[in-house]
This record gives sequence, structure tokens and C-alpha cells, in this order.
Amino acid sequence: MFQPERLVTVGFTPRRRPNGLVASVMWLGGLIAGVAAMAVGAILAVFTAAAVAVIAVIAGVLVFLAGLALRARRNMILRRRSTDPEVIDAQKVGDTWVAYGWERHGR
Repeated sequence: MFQPERLVTVGFTPRRRPNGLVASVMWLGGLIAGVAAMAVGAILAVFTAAAVAVIAVIAGVLVFLAGLALRARRNMILRRRSTDPEVIDAQKVGDTWVAYGWERHGR
């Protein structure tokens, strides 16, 4: 009886390691590929950090401008109320409304 040759190995069989010049070239290629991967990763990390910083600055500017807009709106509402003689003030007291500012002074 003879054993047929195995064409495919199944499982984790130890593989033959290259020797000599081939091993040195493969080791050098792996070293170069690792350094290149680390350099690309570092560059992408710097770009990501810069993008996050730019987004934070833009968000801060937007919040600042929104605060200025709200303050200007509040000032305009107060200015409009104080300068318009036709506007009266009304408050609800109990179930009725009491209006102030509609009386003419000097009659």
C-alpha cells in the first residue's frame, strides 16, 4: 500500500522558514511596510486632530454669534417697549386683566 501525496495541508502545520538572503529581504520588506504603516497612521491622526480642532473653533464662533444675536434681539424688544407710546402693559390679576399705561396724564 502506498500513501497518496498530500496536495493541501489542513490545520496549523509548521511552515518552512526561508533561509539566507531571502529571509533578510523579507525581514527588511516587513520593516519598511511597518514603518510606512505607522507613518500613514501618524499623519491621519494629525489630520483628525486638526479637523476636531477646526470643528471646535467653528462651534465656538457660532455659539458666540448666537449669543450676540439674542442679546441684540432682547435689547431691541426692550427699546421698542420703552419708546412706543401706543403700547400698554397688561397683567392678569385673578380672572381679569388689568391694563397700565392707557390713561392720559394731564386731563
